[in-house]
Amino acid sequence: MLILLPPSESKATRSRGAPLRAERLSFETLTAPRGQVARALAGASARPDAAAVLGVSSALGEEISRNTRLATAPTLPAGELYTGVLYDALDLPGLDAESGRRARRRLLVVSALYGAVRPADRLAPYRLSMGVNLPGVGPLGSFWRPHLEAVLPAAAGRGLVVDCRSSTYAAAWVPQGPLAERWVTVRVPGATHMAKHTRGLVARALTEEAADPRRPAALVELLRPSFEVMLHEPARPGRPWVLDVLPA
Repeated sequence: MLILLPPSESKATRSRGAPLRAERLSFETLTAPRGQVARALAGASARPDAAAVLGVSSALGEEISRNTRLATAPTLPAGELYTGVLYDALDLPGLDAESGRRARRRLLVVSALYGAVRPADRLAPYRLSMGVNLPGVGPLGSFWRPHLEAVLPAAAGRGLVVDCRSSTYAAAWVPQGPLAERWVTVRVPGATHMAKHTRGLVARALTEEAADPRRPAALVELLRPSFEVMLHEPARPGRPWVLDVLPA
């Protein structure tokens, strides 16, 4: 099973720690495109109009400035770097040992800067959204799509792809062919805050469960004790199954 998560806008930082070692991150073939985006981001973040280019408030000057120090900034594991509503509900530090190991295997964060990372990957804090048209790179969703298509199908293997991403990050990779038949998007009716919280709870439940379902219908049975769930068939070939979820 591959559980796709979005990153968070808010990120933790550390005052001390080892700098980024790009060659040690998961998915070694993404090293070159990660470097391309990092260089373009550093250049854009040094511009007087950086906030406008990155689509953020000018009040976030320190976070923008951090983008110019990616190579030397102290890193921390992705599971600690990303914070906020979804990650609070996921609560990686609160998992027992077995669930933690499953989380490291099953969870994958789609990132505008790093492409795709695992919870244990050590990352430098940054500010960049997948919706940005980055000078020198272009629209990041389009940029990352072929790179992620080259690595993520193998990461999914024969299991389900459980998609908890927002629409902005979903643009960076769309499962194709037979894999699309095992692609399930988690949809949460209601406000954005509730949607993030519930997706975090779903991701946690799937890391705590030893079972590794291979069919969308089996995912329903697995989640039903903790959630109200309803599974919808794909609207057309190549589109995902849709799993409506509410806390029970």
